[in-house]
Amino acid sequence: MEAEQILAGLDPDQRAVAEATRGPVCVLAGAGTGKTRAITHRIAYAVLTGVIAPQRVLAVTFTTRAAGELRGRLRQLGAPGVQARTFHSAALKQLSYFWPKVIGGEPPTLIESKFGLVAEAARVCRLSLGRTELRDAAAEIEWAKVTQTRPEDYPASAAKAGRTPPADASDLARIYEAYEELRRERNLLDFEGMLELTAAMLTEHQEVANQVRDQYRYFVVDEFQDVNPLQKLLLDVWLGDRDEICVVGDPNQTIYSFTGASPAYLLRFTVEHPDAKVVKLVRDYRSTPQVVHLANGVLAQARGEARKHRLELVAQRPGGPEPTFHEYADEVAEAEAVAKRARALIEEGVPAREIAVLFRINAQSEPYEQAFADAGVPYVVKGAERFFERAEVRQAVVLLRGAARSADDGEPLVRSVRDVLAAAGLTDRPPEGRGAARERWESLAALAQLAEDVAADRPGAGLREFVTEIEERANAQHAPALEGVTLATLHTAKGLEWDAVFLAGLVEGTLPIIYAEKSPEQIEEERRLLYVGVTRAREHLALSWALARSPGGRKGRRRSRFLDGLAPQSSGPPRVDRSKRRPVSSGPQPCRVCGRPLTAAIERKLGRCESCPADYDEDLLARMKDWRVAASKEQKVPAYVVFTDATLQAIAERAPVSEAELAAIPGVGSVKLERYGSAVLALCRGETPQA
Repeated sequence: MEAEQILAGLDPDQRAVAEATRGPVCVLAGAGTGKTRAITHRIAYAVLTGVIAPQRVLAVTFTTRAAGELRGRLRQLGAPGVQARTFHSAALKQLSYFWPKVIGGEPPTLIESKFGLVAEAARVCRLSLGRTELRDAAAEIEWAKVTQTRPEDYPASAAKAGRTPPADASDLARIYEAYEELRRERNLLDFEGMLELTAAMLTEHQEVANQVRDQYRYFVVDEFQDVNPLQKLLLDVWLGDRDEICVVGDPNQTIYSFTGASPAYLLRFTVEHPDAKVVKLVRDYRSTPQVVHLANGVLAQARGEARKHRLELVAQRPGGPEPTFHEYADEVAEAEAVAKRARALIEEGVPAREIAVLFRINAQSEPYEQAFADAGVPYVVKGAERFFERAEVRQAVVLLRGAARSADDGEPLVRSVRDVLAAAGLTDRPPEGRGAARERWESLAALAQLAEDVAADRPGAGLREFVTEIEERANAQHAPALEGVTLATLHTAKGLEWDAVFLAGLVEGTLPIIYAEKSPEQIEEERRLLYVGVTRAREHLALSWALARSPGGRKGRRRSRFLDGLAPQSSGPPRVDRSKRRPVSSGPQPCRVCGRPLTAAIERKLGRCESCPADYDEDLLARMKDWRVAASKEQKVPAYVVFTDATLQAIAERAPVSEAELAAIPGVGSVKLERYGSAVLALCRGETPQA
């Protein structure tokens, strides 16, 4: 392929990326704007114009699937020698190569999961944690390691970051320390340690750094908004004092801050590299104008810092149906309606694998699994067992390899594959019902569908090429799409797209999730989750919520605040009028959301159950916390002496307009009312308190 051919077909902004082959480059790419196309064409153009040799390029991304896609596109563009890897894959390769030369001895064994070692560490500390708590403890240790937090510093760092550990922070620190001791004793290495050790090796051994920097002189980093401090440290060591780096990301799709990822590196790239070229990609080629309009509407309501960095997408596709909004009495009715609509779409010609149901947490999957099974609609739960590790897939690959050795290159690929898969159990029609037999059939059918896709893309491909395709996909864990509706969380859906998307369970307490109420920043990340969900849809988009969890239950739920101004008025319970004081009752104080009697002190202070969704002005709470910090410094007392977090939350939720309303909030009292009342009421009015 000629260099000029690389630029053909790119829009002006994509072409600007491709032609920016030198120096630091920052690409701010909105959802569906062709960022992978832009960066692969940039690499290929640089290679074909002689700017850089392909073996000197390292393209870094976050998943093996994305790395495999980059390699595939670069091969097609005439740059097959480019290394496209994940951070972990690149680090492991370097560590394995240099270990015998600069460290010596038995190399450590890489552990895929921390769970078993964390469980053992908890037992060593004589702490009893359930399976869920152990999983959360492992996640906390991962967060601590990527943010370079030592065990003894964990309690303070976790408190500062607003973390919610599954055990007391000091106990979690003990588990973390015991985990590290066990890991070192057994010569084990986790993924975070692998990055840290690679960075240390390059820092401490100049000859290693020189060799790596001579090998890789040209860097491209995808999904840069998801980089964590440890990955940034390794990237800086790779780069040294050079500036041949192109980063690509979208601050509007920052949804992994709970793992330590930070969009700050993307947003401050031009501070670190003042001469960087910045290109924005906003032309959306994925979604219809109707879907794009809703996506822009979601971000238009962003608050605080997030509002400054939003990208306004411009739709490029023809028009389609308007997104729909549906309210249901309960979750069962919601799931049944979604399954019914999905079945109708399939009957209209939309393939089942081009339909997805997305929700906030894994626990929401169950009613949809039941509803789709009852409706006879095939479905796949994303995040379940890896496709290429399934017994029937491994058996089929063995049979395909054997057949490829004696294959006739002139035989049609699809027929050859189906003949082999028939021996493994593939039939023309799926077995009835669900269960192991149906799942086995769907796995084999996915391989048959992949053969059809390969034959369509490469008409001359034979069985040998197909086996190579499978092996490359297995290495990258790039599974073929199963012929079923995808059920997935919003987090696992990032980077994917479907013709039709159902966003389900959009209620307060779930989206935003209840524990996000701790800070305005967390609320904004939840808003971005909804944005990610909306932008997964190409054409059909349905958003729904249920007023009760179970049939016959109290309809006390409220639709997600993120839909305000975007969806028709809900018939659910209205938002609380915080300007009206609740009448005094002689009985137990009821929750103002669900009506349950409140017994815990913190619940009585908040006026609601801790698990019930809150409705308050996030900006007001943030302003009050800033004011509290200033007041505590002036009076030389801890912040909680001024007001506790629970009291500030209660004030933000009720937004009192008079001293009487403020005094009625538990935790205020006459002394604090006299000392702080005027300042708090001024904040509630949106004013700045007098000094």
